[in-house]
Amino acid sequence: MRRPDGPQGFMRSIAIIGASNDPSKFGNRAVRAFLAKGWRVYPVNPREKTIEGLPAYPGIAEVPERPELVSLYVPPAVGLALLPAVKARGCDELWLNPGADSPEVVEAAEALGLNVIQACSLVGHGMDPGDH
Repeated sequence: MRRPDGPQGFMRSIAIIGASNDPSKFGNRAVRAFLAKGWRVYPVNPREKTIEGLPAYPGIAEVPERPELVSLYVPPAVGLALLPAVKARGCDELWLNPGADSPEVVEAAEALGLNVIQACSLVGHGMDPGDH
């Protein structure tokens, strides 16, 4: 579902769990790529205050809106522990990027009723991860 947001028309929203200030990490590339495409981006990282000029949120529960997408850039064990909070916050799609997925994470997310997509969220939205 897209929501109107100002003169640009429609902007989509994404929470990036595992967002980073390290430009070599995909958690940072994702923030930059989705920002460049005009998305509302919510970086989630409990150890950062800001990422790419955006406020960083300590957890998905603190994100100020229900994001349309949640994209995980954390190890499977961390993602597994975060799934109940993702379910409680809600999202249309949960993207398990390469390295964040495992059979256990997929099974647990599906058991919670989350719409799981096992793929790179950047590639899935027409972006080249190497460009950012």
